[in-house]
Amino acid sequence: MTTPETEPGEEDPLVKEVRLRDERQRRWQREGDPSVARRLAQIGVLGWIIVVPMLTGIFVGRWLDRTFNSGLFWTAPLLMLDWHSDAGPPGNG
Repeated sequence: MTTPETEPGEEDPLVKEVRLRDERQRRWQREGDPSVARRLAQIGVLGWIIVVPMLTGIFVGRWLDRTFNSGLFWTAPLLMLDWHSDAGPPGNG
């Protein structure tokens, strides 16, 4: 059985991943773990990215519902629209 030949600019995906993993491990050894404050900041930013659009949808929806006397006609769709926009396009995972 022969090994497939690769073009000069092309690299084996396994070799590429091993090099990437080695680079990450060396960086971790050099820099260490992120601080607790940095991790909390990342969690906080993620929370705001999710919470702010949802609260905006609720407040705008409630205002429209009160203005047009329409019950929850605008609140629910705007909440779902904001919730859906947080998820991003399909396949980003």
